[in-house]
Amino acid sequence: QMDDELDFQNYLFLSPKCLKIKIFRKQDFKDLYFNETYTDIILNKLNFEFVNLFLDKNIFQIEKKTNKFIENINLIIDSDEFFTINLSIKKDNHGEILKKQDLSHLLSKAKYECKETINFRRITHMLIDNYYIDKKNYSSFPENLRCNFFSIDIKFICLSEIYIKEIEKILKRYQITINHILNSEYVESFLDNKDQDIFRLSMKIIDGFNENEVSINPKMRNNKGFFERFFNFFK
Repeated sequence: QMDDELDFQNYLFLSPKCLKIKIFRKQDFKDLYFNETYTDIILNKLNFEFVNLFLDKNIFQIEKKTNKFIENINLIIDSDEFFTINLSIKKDNHGEILKKQDLSHLLSKAKYECKETINFRRITHMLIDNYYIDKKNYSSFPENLRCNFFSIDIKFICLSEIYIKEIEKILKRYQITINHILNSEYVESFLDNKDQDIFRLSMKIIDGFNENEVSINPKMRNNKGFFERFFNFFK
């Protein structure tokens, strides 16, 4: 019998060329189950029927082995259905001390403006690329700095809602819901010689590995990082 489900991570990697599923224990990364399959035909689009067949083969085996139903899963997706929006937003701070509330307000405004323009796409990652304060660039948020002018450069990685709905439809057959959606290219940008496992790295990213990523779904995260503590307005 499995322990608390939060200790176990369920991941599904989807790309036109291959599918992978992995279940591992969070505390020590012990693998409980792993399987992968590669498509024979070179495709540029994900074959949803192929995904269904893959899950049909694996879900029952996983649940039999773990003696527990899979209720939710994290998706790592390689797809050209992703769309990136870059947005800069500014605030006149009138020489006041820069506070987290100021950043919170700008992020809220940026997210609203993005949602107004993305049309049938869902935000999967919200990343702060740069803080620009009184003509100086900062890679992380400088707390308690007095300034006149403050702006942030934000990157939104979005995915087609139609694409997501197709996957949700397949997962619904197995009573599985989606926890998080991760862009594989974004995840792979953090790969190095020490950490070459995309699944472990995805878990770290969900837990707040990148301090300049704003949590989109904080209720599903155990992260105690900067954005998890202060930006719970992202529901």
